[in-house]
Amino acid sequence: MDLEDLALLLPPATLAALADGWLREDCPGLNYAALVTGAAPSQAVLWAKSPGVLAGRPFFDAVFARVSCQVSWFFPEGSKLVPVAKVAEVRGPAHCLLMGERVALNTLARCSGVASSAAAAVEAARGTGWAGHVAGTRKTTPGFRLVEKYGLLVGGAASHRYDLGGLVMVKDNHVVAAGGVKKAVQRAQQASDFTLKVEVECSSLQEALEAAEAGADLVLLDNFRPEELHPTAEALKARFPSVGVEASGGITLGNLPRFCGPHIDVISLGMLTQSAPALDFSLKLFADGATPVPYARRS
Repeated sequence: MDLEDLALLLPPATLAALADGWLREDCPGLNYAALVTGAAPSQAVLWAKSPGVLAGRPFFDAVFARVSCQVSWFFPEGSKLVPVAKVAEVRGPAHCLLMGERVALNTLARCSGVASSAAAAVEAARGTGWAGHVAGTRKTTPGFRLVEKYGLLVGGAASHRYDLGGLVMVKDNHVVAAGGVKKAVQRAQQASDFTLKVEVECSSLQEALEAAEAGADLVLLDNFRPEELHPTAEALKARFPSVGVEASGGITLGNLPRFCGPHIDVISLGMLTQSAPALDFSLKLFADGATPVPYARRS
């Protein structure tokens, strides 16, 4: 799939609403600095200051569209950037450029960081010959989930369920509240019917077998060490070959290859969204007719 097509997943009204909210958060009252810059037509260059995967162009565009600025990109979504790369130019009234600057940079940096971490995880998994799904989780930043889930997709990972309505995830607390795995699955199936899959978090082979026997579509083997994970998944698949197996908990980019195996269908990592380092970008204004120069280096 062309990564540019991923932007089609983002509803324009939702993009506009997110951009409005972010801008309102950053400037809920008077913009005193606008008197410094004035409203003269200006242009600025977006520089990439750290290596990684470019992701989040639709959000960057949406922010600047809300402040009457236009963006021209020099790299497509999903490009691998190296510093110092001239990534885009932004044109508009000076005070509008600077009003949108930090909000747009924050969004692009965060989304690109998630995409970069996702791409690294996928590369590590594919290096073992494993062909399953590397996925994110619901461990996202409040108010920023759409950005981070989109970043996962640009990086080549699966986004996993977007919200509580995307998959019936029966976790350990649900099992306790329901009074057991079987009852929990039966209750989940009452509401999910044929439209949603049911996944059950399990801490042992016995629980996994019970969940599969009750009709779970997927089993989440949570916080298993690799030496326990693979024989457990193999035993489960031997009896229920159509049940999907997801591994999660304690998985990092460093140890990810140890969790890849023939009986594992999905490996999910909360760190892809929870602790992905943001990429570093800089937006610098330049005078009309002048040659833009990279950001000023500081010693």
